[in-house]
Amino acid sequence: MKLSIIIVNYNVKFFLEQCLQSIISSKTRFKFEIICVDNNSVDGSIRMLEEKFPEVILINNSNNVGFAKACNQGIKIAKSEYILILNPDTLLEEDTLKKALAFMDANPIAGGLAVKMIDGKGKYLPESKRGIPTPAAAFYKMSGLAKLFYPSKIFGKYHLDYLNNNETHEVEILTGAFMLLRKSVLDKVGMFDEDFFMYGEDVDLSYRIVKSGYTNYYFPETQIIHYKGESTKKSSIKYIFSFYKAMLIFANKHFSKRSVTLLSLLLNFAIYFRAGLSVVKRLLNKIILPLFDAAILFIGLFILKEIWESKVTFVDGGSYPSNFIYLVVPVYILIWIVSLYFSGFYDKPYKQKHFVSGFIIGTALILIGYSMLDESWRFSRALILLGTVWGIITINGFRYILGWLKFIQLDDLKNKRRLIVGYLNEAERVLNILPSPDKDKNYTGLIKPDDSLINNKDFIGTISQLKDIVQIFKIDEVIFCFQDVGSNLIITKMEELHNEEIIIKIAPEKSIAVIGSNSIISNENLYLHEINSISSVKNIRNKRLFDLLVVLIMTILIPLNIFIINKFFGFLKNLIQVLINKKTWVGYHQPLSNQMLPKLKPSILNITEGIEIDNNSDEKITDLNHLYARNYRILNDLNTICRGYKKLGEQ
Repeated sequence: MKLSIIIVNYNVKFFLEQCLQSIISSKTRFKFEIICVDNNSVDGSIRMLEEKFPEVILINNSNNVGFAKACNQGIKIAKSEYILILNPDTLLEEDTLKKALAFMDANPIAGGLAVKMIDGKGKYLPESKRGIPTPAAAFYKMSGLAKLFYPSKIFGKYHLDYLNNNETHEVEILTGAFMLLRKSVLDKVGMFDEDFFMYGEDVDLSYRIVKSGYTNYYFPETQIIHYKGESTKKSSIKYIFSFYKAMLIFANKHFSKRSVTLLSLLLNFAIYFRAGLSVVKRLLNKIILPLFDAAILFIGLFILKEIWESKVTFVDGGSYPSNFIYLVVPVYILIWIVSLYFSGFYDKPYKQKHFVSGFIIGTALILIGYSMLDESWRFSRALILLGTVWGIITINGFRYILGWLKFIQLDDLKNKRRLIVGYLNEAERVLNILPSPDKDKNYTGLIKPDDSLINNKDFIGTISQLKDIVQIFKIDEVIFCFQDVGSNLIITKMEELHNEEIIIKIAPEKSIAVIGSNSIISNENLYLHEINSISSVKNIRNKRLFDLLVVLIMTILIPLNIFIINKFFGFLKNLIQVLINKKTWVGYHQPLSNQMLPKLKPSILNITEGIEIDNNSDEKITDLNHLYARNYRILNDLNTICRGYKKLGEQ
């Protein structure tokens, strides 16, 4: 056999499905095998593999053993001349395998090969080619100097920025996303070092290949898409310290003690500098808009107070007491901001419909609280209503300006214009996957995947006209039908469009998913025929808020609950467990017969509480669990608690 492809998967089912489809669509005359090592995924990856790709050799680990060890599991059973280590979040051109292996056959000195990679927006990925991470190179990368002075032969040695991206080069380091290796070389230098759990194992193996007298190559005559979900986490503290640990393991293996000490000092400086920036950036991202909104509301209420007291309330002189503006108004503002937060207004993308509902709820809560106050604290109901009008006009206007300046995306300010590239039957299937509320209003038209004459009204243009149509119609999103277009053409067109500010997604053949560049980061950006709404940011927050409200109510009712709830001390324990977010009040029916569900905390009650159901009916239980996940409502949890009230202390 010529080639063994080893894919390590962990909870990226739909990307894995698309990756495997691109491999199977490859134009090759040689035999190859696919080995998938799953690190205990809980997203239904195993079932998908068994149902759709029975020819794939599966190694199903009972826990996450890390990338290096999982790769080695695959290498040990591989039977081929070449080994390809491939990430599941990749998509190959039809001729990628053919071209890459032809190059390796023609260059017996080649130990390993990397190809040109682009991300899910068509942008070149610099990690396609890399140099040895010397102390200086690692420091320049981690400190940001490489990016600041890009491209530079001095500062850009980590990603070899000074080498032409479209020419073949000898390189030292290959990337684990696509790492084509000669099996005989692995037999000589050894497999991946399992001391590396994440990051660095590909660097270590590449360097050992070079030290053994072989040459590694960067080969751009074929290219792949690498969605690279981790790329968005590069500013996270977890990534920074993981990278730091990997670099030190590598340095201890291959560099002198003096170099290791120097690397440790340089990386420590870079680590804490970057970590500090990361913390500051996250704090600003989280609080800057709420603080700005609070400032707008305070200024508005201050001005309204001055006008109202001089023109209406105290015409003959006088004013509101100082505690109104310095105590009561901040409480009003806090209630409005908290209501906006829980309505989802501060989620991304920013949606104005969440603002309207959140602000109205906030105003209602303020008015309810106002009516319950002592007369001496009831300053003016009119100012609350005027403040509501002020807030709706000014905050909405501020968001509109930010959206117009493209600092933020406002979903409700414009309808996204969407193109689908494919033939009619597949396009209709894809349209059915898209969320139904915006399906029709966002659909601009269908692009024919070839350049033959358009002889019906179904198409607005051909594939060669795609870039012009995107610019003329100001398209926001392009979806490629993989079945009709093929990976070569998709990747070519993605490169053409990478300078356009659009979202690019791919609909794999016979899949219920439409995958894009952000889908690997958040299921919010992954169109699914069956949407697990319980996993949305808004519902996760709402469920947690509901849990806390129930804790508060149950605590108040403790004198009554002593006589109602079975196992009262267990109930008190459950109150604490929910309060500290170790448990949730309501969850799936246990035991689960299907793992294709969003994760929840262990639950005190299950959704079938008080309903007669055969515990051996796996199909019925699975359907109920999926229904709960897809159509989550707080009222469902409330009904379950009412049905199982006496059992709140039994888990």
